[in-house]
Formats: sequence, structure tokens, C-alpha cells
Amino acid sequence: MKAQPPSEIAPTTPPSESPVERFRRADDPAWHWLEQRDDTEVSAFLEAANDESRAWLHPLADLVERLYHGHLARRDLAVHGLRSALDHYTYWSETAVEADYPVWWRHPNGAPDAPEQILDLQARAAGHAFLDVGDMALSPDERWLAWTEDTSGDERFSLYLKRLPDGEPARLLEEIGPDLCWAEDDATLLFTRFDDTQRPDSVWRLRLRDGRRVEEALILREEDPEFWLGLGKTRSREWLVVESASKDTSECHLLPARAPHAPPRCFRPRESGVEYAIDHRPGHFYVLHNRQATHFCLDTVKEATPEANWQPLIAHRDDVTLESVDAFAWGLVIGERDHQEAQVHVRILELDARHTVTRDTRLPLPEVPCSLALGDMPHFDSRRLRLREESFVLPPRWQEHDLDSGERQLLKGLRIYGDLPPEALCCERIWARAHDGERIPVSVVMRADLAGHPLPTLLYGYGAYGEVLDPWFSVARLELLSRGVAFAVAHVRGGGDRGEPWYLAGKLEHKQNSFRDFLAARDALVEQGISDGERIAAYGASAGGLLVGASLNLAPRAFCAAVLDVPFVDVLRTMENPDLPLTTAEYSEWGNPGEPAARRQIRSYSPLDNLSAQPYPTVFLQGSWHDTRVPYWEPAKLYARLTELGTARGPVLLHTDMEAGHGGASGRFRAWHENARQDAFILWALGVESGEP
Repeated sequence: MKAQPPSEIAPTTPPSESPVERFRRADDPAWHWLEQRDDTEVSAFLEAANDESRAWLHPLADLVERLYHGHLARRDLAVHGLRSALDHYTYWSETAVEADYPVWWRHPNGAPDAPEQILDLQARAAGHAFLDVGDMALSPDERWLAWTEDTSGDERFSLYLKRLPDGEPARLLEEIGPDLCWAEDDATLLFTRFDDTQRPDSVWRLRLRDGRRVEEALILREEDPEFWLGLGKTRSREWLVVESASKDTSECHLLPARAPHAPPRCFRPRESGVEYAIDHRPGHFYVLHNRQATHFCLDTVKEATPEANWQPLIAHRDDVTLESVDAFAWGLVIGERDHQEAQVHVRILELDARHTVTRDTRLPLPEVPCSLALGDMPHFDSRRLRLREESFVLPPRWQEHDLDSGERQLLKGLRIYGDLPPEALCCERIWARAHDGERIPVSVVMRADLAGHPLPTLLYGYGAYGEVLDPWFSVARLELLSRGVAFAVAHVRGGGDRGEPWYLAGKLEHKQNSFRDFLAARDALVEQGISDGERIAAYGASAGGLLVGASLNLAPRAFCAAVLDVPFVDVLRTMENPDLPLTTAEYSEWGNPGEPAARRQIRSYSPLDNLSAQPYPTVFLQGSWHDTRVPYWEPAKLYARLTELGTARGPVLLHTDMEAGHGGASGRFRAWHENARQDAFILWALGVESGEP
């Protein structure tokens, strides 16, 4: 028999009055009062909604536990990280069977029997409901470890420093950004600070002596509220790079890594709409940019005269977007994306002493579609590349590729246990036809023995910022697949799945394309016999929550259920408030509502502004109290207004994590349990037979 909805199972302690009825304010029908974090009724409202969702989901508690323990049984709980050798020591992490967080170790190169524990994150998490490490940075001489910690989820970090291997950690700074970078003098550490809107607007230099602060000085401040600052260092270890970037424009500043007190030098002044990134080999800089090259090209310029004319190395192409460049002593590793295949490739360019290309080749792919990326490679002269490979049916694995012999060695792979091995899955790429005739790639993974039958389906999408949804393997997803659910990904415009043009065709005035593409993907799954049209659930997180929320307004009957996780759904009101984190930096993505045309465009799709008395599906909303990217009140207001409309075809639920930020719970076991709760809701909504595989 099919799983019954919680309302029919009868919760043991049903609420006598919904939070929306109890906390409704007649003078604020839009529920804007929920934005007042210090109002005690706000937290009371959220806790009441949490009680309501727990009561609704209580009959599914056994299923949640089966999903959770089924997930645990499919993986190794003791995790040993891949070892990485630096100049003096080899480093790795280990996570114990019952631990949420890893312990970091090292041993002297050539002496693997002498391990030293350098950082125990499990111990540091004691007493905290949340822990996130923003960055870890070793001094070049490997005597000092610096890291940033967030223990609330609001993405404001503290800086810690420890003498290795067994010094006592010292907290040096608070309320800073996550990123760190050591200069090559072993005494200077670069970090970022925020402005009032939590924008990293300044880069600072911290001078240290014997682990103590000696001097703190400003390196660069960015006054334009649309630009953020970031830190980096070239693999050659010659240059520190401070990047100032908006969503569509960038500018780099350089400091000599061995003379970090020198004033920063602007590599090339910003030009509106021009993005560039640089890397370095002795004698030359390499510039990846989109100046008069929509899909990006790669130029080179002499190190001594970076202001001189740039010389082309890889020209602009209509069918390929260049995504990354990594420089080594022998040449370059290029990441590029084929527009037609919607597939990333890794390309090798070897260069001789005269800067002539002596080898130009793409590395082989394990399958298509898949993800292929360069792994951690600290050594500038290494000719053995570490590659990370995975797909929807291929668990992550790390390979070492020898450039000289072409041979590959498996370094590490994720082992899968249980009744659904990866070889029992199948993946296919179909193409949906959008409203304007564009072809939209849709990836689908399912049990191979069920292929050819219309299946209950979970459809996932994101579609913003040019982010790419390259294939990824999920152990937790196996719990859905084993029970006969198909998992599909709509690679809609606004993402970067088919290169830079794909992104540009789904932002600003073209944003409606993202929502229509998502609905076209849903329809194609049904038309091609993959999905049961009555049993398709939608899932979106953050900007993906906007995608799903706007799609529900356009076609409320398209889905039987929707999960919106920390969803960006109050777009117009958020973009009208420049005091909120992220707002001004987002103008180039969504538009500035101070401009009438942009305001009308945002107003036309903002989910909260387009709710009406329609037959919405059952909806599960999730938010986080400490979320600074999408404030807790966005899902809360959507919950309240959907509940007031009273036209949804099933329950509208809200769960707010009062101890987490945008990424949700930080400990792995708690995160996995929350995922099991979410999947139990999805299985119930899809009507899967009693939640059994």
C-alpha cells in the first residue's frame, strides 16, 4: 500500500491552532514583521512552525530512521583523506567512525612512521552546536598553522594560530572573513574584513613574530559596494593576488610574495563588464579574460611589462568557454566547457623555453557526462597531476596522471556497500525543448532495471550566477534510487552548463528563461516516458529556491510536491534594501530595482510577489536562523502567505534550524539525519510504496 499522508495518519499531538493563525497581524498582511530578529514573537513563531512540522512528520519517523541508517550502511564511516606532500611534511585528515569532524595529521617526508597530530576539529567542536572552518593555511616553512573558525553559522570568522605540531592555539582576531594567505616570508598573513553589509571590502596584512601580533596594516580597501575582495597566491609562489570582483567585472592587484610590505600594484584597471584572472610562470603572466571575447580567451604578457600588449595563446571560440587556467613550470592546465556537449574538459598545454606550445591535448574522460577537475597540486614543477573524477553513477575517485607516460594510478576511491552498487544504476542525458525553441539538457539517473518505466521523480535545479551542475555522486541519493525514484537535473539557462552564453541567457531581463526551462525539463521527462507526470517533486536551494518558487507560480499543478531549502524568494524586497548582505553586489545578477525597468522585471517573477489563490503542491520549506545570505524570514514569509491562501493541495511546512547558517548543519551525522528527514517527506509526497526499497 502507498504511504499515507501525515494528516491521514493522525499525528499524536496535532496543533490546535496553526502558527499563522496564532501570530497573524492584521496591520502587516505581508508578514514583514518577521524581519525583526529581536522581536521575541519572531523566534516564537519559528519554534511554533517547527513544532507543527514535527507533528506532521512524526508518522514518518520510522522511515526517517530507515533512510538514515540505510545511508550509513552504504559507506565507510571511518574516512582517511588523501595524503599530500609539501616541502617538508606529508599531510592528511582522518575522521573516526563516530566523529562529525576530522583530525589533521602529518609526518616528515620519508618518515611515515612518525605521525604528528596538528589539529583536532572534533575536539574544537565540543560545546558548539555549529562549527565551520573557513580556511586553513600553512606557513611556507610549515612551522605555523593558521585557520578561521565560525561557531554560529553567520559566516563571521575568528583567526587562530598554532605552532606545529603541539603548540597551544591562540585566537588572534575576530569578526573577519574566512580567507587566509601566507606571504613567503613566513611572518606575514593576509586576511579580509567585512563592511556593515558583510561584504569583504578590505584586505589586511598581519605581521607576526613567534606567534604574536606585531603589526596590522591595511593593504587595499574596495569602496564600490558591488565589488568583493578575495585572496590568492600563484602556484609559482612569486606573487600574492588580491582580486576585486563584482558579478561581471574584475580587477587584480599584485604584491611580491617575498616582499609583502610593498604597495599593491594594479595589474590592469577594471573595465565594466570585463572579467579576468591571472596566473604566473617565471617571465610571464597568463590572463584569462572576456574582453572582446564573450566565451573567454587566454593571453600572455611578459612579467616585466604587464601593461604591454597581451599576446594571444588560446583564441576565442564560438563553441567553447574557457573556465580556468593553472600554471606549472612545464606549462598550463586549462579547464574548458564544450557548449554542445555541456561537458567540461581538462586540456594540457606544454610550453618550451621560448614559450612555444609543444603539446596540446585533452585528457580522456571516464564517461560522458561526468565531472573532471584538477585536484590539490601544491608543487609547481610536478608532472604527475591529481585528478578528481565522478558522475551520477561513478563514485568520486582520485587518479594520478603521469604526463610523461600517460599512465594513471588510482589513489583513492569512495567505496559503496549495500544492495545498490553503482553498476546497477544508469544515467542518460535527454534534451527538452524550451518555449523559444532552445534545447535544454536534462540529466537523469535511476536503477537500470527500472529504465523504460515512468518513475516517480525528483527534479533538481539551480540556474543562477553561471554555476555549473556537473554530475555528482551522492550516497544519500541511493536511498531514493533504491526505492524506485529517478533523480533528474535540469541544466537551465542562468547556470553555466553550456558555457558563458548559457549564463547570460538566464540573467537580468532574460531571467524568465530559467523558470520556463525548468518546466520544459519536467515536461520532457514525462513525454519521453521517464517520469510519472503525477509524481514529480521539485527541489531547489538558495537561488534554486527562487527557480522552484517562480516555477510553482507559473505552473502550480506541474509538481506534486516541492522542497525549497534556504530559498531566495523575496527577491524584490531584498534587492530594494542595500543594507542587507549581498544586495548591492547582486545588482548585476538580478538588476537594480532603483531602475524602473529592472524593478518591473524583478516584480514579474519574485515568488512572494506573485502568489495567488492557485492549487499549489505540498511544500516543505527550510531556513536557518543565522543565514546571512538568505535570511530566515524569506522561507518564513512564504510559509505564512501560502498558509493564509489555503489553496495548496497538501500541507505547507516550515522548518527553521535555529543553530545553523546558509549551509545547514555542520556536523556530518546531523546533516545526514536532516537529509533523511527531507527524503522521507519526498518519498511520502511521491507516494512511494511504504518507503521500502
